[in-house]
Amino acid sequence: MYEVFDHTADLGLRIRAATLEVLFAEAAEALFSLIVGGVGAIESRETVQFEVAGEELDFLLFDWLNELLFTFESRHLLLKDFQVRISEGRLVAQATGEPFDRQRHPMEHEVKAITYHGLLVEQQSDGWLAEVILDI
Repeated sequence: MYEVFDHTADLGLRIRAATLEVLFAEAAEALFSLIVGGVGAIESRETVQFEVAGEELDFLLFDWLNELLFTFESRHLLLKDFQVRISEGRLVAQATGEPFDRQRHPMEHEVKAITYHGLLVEQQSDGWLAEVILDI
């Protein structure tokens, strides 16, 4: 589950999940839901693999989301259905998606960058919490 909150000229994401892997998958879905309206309209036309290394969970989340944003900006791919595994300081993931099509995917926000400001990943008594602020 994720929610969006306002933060000055930026947008913040607060994500909660039972497991760390689901937390990172939900964060990815939340990112793409901010980029385009109707992520449900994204079709699974191609599969993309990701590998991101990082010992600190908050920096791993930052690098993961940054990699996804770079994939959107450089390859114009919209992604969904994130399968994430995290172990020993390494995230391995797979996602499906399709090229961005302005006719079918209405643009919601231009996400310029993932920021370090307020970056948080922590385990709580009922699962995991992450917060990240996006520069729009």
